[in-house]
Amino acid sequence: MTEEYQGSCLCAAVSYELLTPPKAVSHCHCSQCRKGHGAAFASYGSVPRKALRILNGATCIKTYASSETVLREFCATCGSTLFWSRSQGDFAEWVSVALGTLDTPFTPQKQKHIHVDSAVHWYTPSSLCPEID
Repeated sequence: MTEEYQGSCLCAAVSYELLTPPKAVSHCHCSQCRKGHGAAFASYGSVPRKALRILNGATCIKTYASSETVLREFCATCGSTLFWSRSQGDFAEWVSVALGTLDTPFTPQKQKHIHVDSAVHWYTPSSLCPEID
């Protein structure tokens, strides 16, 4: 099983490596994730911040504080959503990676849909993944 995962933004200005498989894989239906991705939901997996290495384009990564404690990071060149993290609290040492930016194949052991109470009316999550809010 691969323990290192490569990823990049749409224009390849930013590339990164994960030194561990993503955990806590979720498909978030909250309005901030939907707007940040421009999609029905956003798929993320989390790793300890020390397990994320930016290989190229660190200066292209811009940060947006979407709330008092949440920071979202994206490529300033192409706009690809890359990461989000908490600036304080229990999970401040973790970063959530937009799984659509992975270049290395990754199959999560388990996954879930979250904040489904905020889901768009035109999409219903698959019954294959439990809905947990």
